[in-house]
Amino acid sequence: MSDTWSGLLTIVTLVGLLAVVYVPLGDYMARVFTTERHSRVERRIYRLSGVNADTEQSPRAYVLSVLGFSFVSLVVLYGILVGQSHLPFGRDLPGMPGWMAFNTSISFVANTNWQSYGGESTLGFAAQAAGLAVQNFLSAAVGIAVAVALIRGFVRVRSGELGNFWVDLTRGTIRILLPIAAVGAVVLLANGVVQSFSDSTVDTLAGHSQVITGGPVASQESIKELGTNGGGFFNANSAHPFENPNGFTNLLEMFLILLIPVALTRTLGTMLGNRRQGLTILGAMTVLFGAAVAVATWAEVGGHGDSATAAGAAMEGKETRLGEWASSLFAVATTGTSTGAVNASHDSMTPTGGGVTLVNMMLGEVAPGGVGAGLYGMLIMAILAVFIAGLMVGRTPELLGKKIGSREMTYVALYTLSVPAIILVGVGTAIALNSTPGAMGNPGGHGFSEVVYAYTSGANNNGSAFGGLTVTSTFFQITIGLAILLGRLVPIVLVLLLAGSLAKQAKVPESAGTLPTSTPLFGGLLVGVVLLITGLTFFPALALGPIAEALS
Repeated sequence: MSDTWSGLLTIVTLVGLLAVVYVPLGDYMARVFTTERHSRVERRIYRLSGVNADTEQSPRAYVLSVLGFSFVSLVVLYGILVGQSHLPFGRDLPGMPGWMAFNTSISFVANTNWQSYGGESTLGFAAQAAGLAVQNFLSAAVGIAVAVALIRGFVRVRSGELGNFWVDLTRGTIRILLPIAAVGAVVLLANGVVQSFSDSTVDTLAGHSQVITGGPVASQESIKELGTNGGGFFNANSAHPFENPNGFTNLLEMFLILLIPVALTRTLGTMLGNRRQGLTILGAMTVLFGAAVAVATWAEVGGHGDSATAAGAAMEGKETRLGEWASSLFAVATTGTSTGAVNASHDSMTPTGGGVTLVNMMLGEVAPGGVGAGLYGMLIMAILAVFIAGLMVGRTPELLGKKIGSREMTYVALYTLSVPAIILVGVGTAIALNSTPGAMGNPGGHGFSEVVYAYTSGANNNGSAFGGLTVTSTFFQITIGLAILLGRLVPIVLVLLLAGSLAKQAKVPESAGTLPTSTPLFGGLLVGVVLLITGLTFFPALALGPIAEALS
């Protein structure tokens, strides 16, 4: 079978699998967050943690719970990383250096999983499993909880409560993430992904002994993709044969990456009682994702760009086991969500292909976005779209029966501006330093793209990297860590405050002047708003980076 047909078959299969699970998984997640029944395991967790699961929280209490939980998680993970030499299965490795542990702790708690280290050479098995893998579950569950809280804001009428964060966190972890991740881990294990608690020593053909790192990889790989986390057990991430052995596991990992973000649009429609609204949001996500796949594949497979005209075409930095088609699709899936896992070097992509991965993150990672974060990010864009439409016709904008007034638009404006501000301030500060050119792996536009990519990936909680930029200095550890932390928590706080403002409102009855928001026309408007905001914000940076490189 030719590479083209194999690539097209992979895309069709991936879409088909997502279509099959879309309705049952989306409806199941809606039931998880609307039922009043607690399982026996959940009751024991609530009893041990002192949570009153039958009471709901105000927006302020929900926000404080998220912030408090994130802070405690950060401190615990930091302690595990710096003290890993005292843990079992430590592989005789020392504790992680302080600023690196600071950066890594923030990264995994924020569902970013940006890594400035090689996993197999820096962390023992206990730190990987008890530290990083646990946060892969919990950070993903936090994202789902925030998205559900925003949905409740639209559903509830004259209510001062958004649910209970601790209940949402527990249910998201136990009822959704754990079961799916367990099944995914078993399938990965059966197809060659490593799962052990020891290294192996082998004799090479040259007569030398070589240590091959093992570890609990399959269990971490599954939730790494399912929770749109992305941190690799090995430095090569999903390009490593122990993490991603073949074409089937590559397809499975992309399926896990997209599974929950896609199905959450069905959850939205079910909880709203308006399934067409969920399909409209999904349609906008699909258009953006499909366009990115088309452009990236055209750039990488079609022989466009300097690297594509060299010997071996655009295979530099890509696994021969997988090829350009699979690498392009994986690159779009991982940057269209907030995953950050890679099965090829994005630094080696053509200027256009690398630019696509950068733009995917600049969109706010809403195509379809991270677990929970993609849905609430796209709903924010939907509010902005109805506001713009309202300005055109001179009406107070409405979305899903709720008026979008000055308070709501203040939260939306701050949400829209906060992450770009974090990115551009970080990039500007880094470029102004005399030491930054020495950290770049390449000169000119490509080197500038490496810096822009690093802060864009961090602030948008993606975690992938171009790879050419050396980020082990104290400056990059601190500034990228702060970009990750602010890029995660500031939008979450604004989303929850917006949800509280919406929940307090009464429902506005539809009238002849109400803009229908569950139609293809609104979906097109939504796509246009996302592209417009991204273009107005980031075009100068793109012009100095991938566009300049492509034109040169």
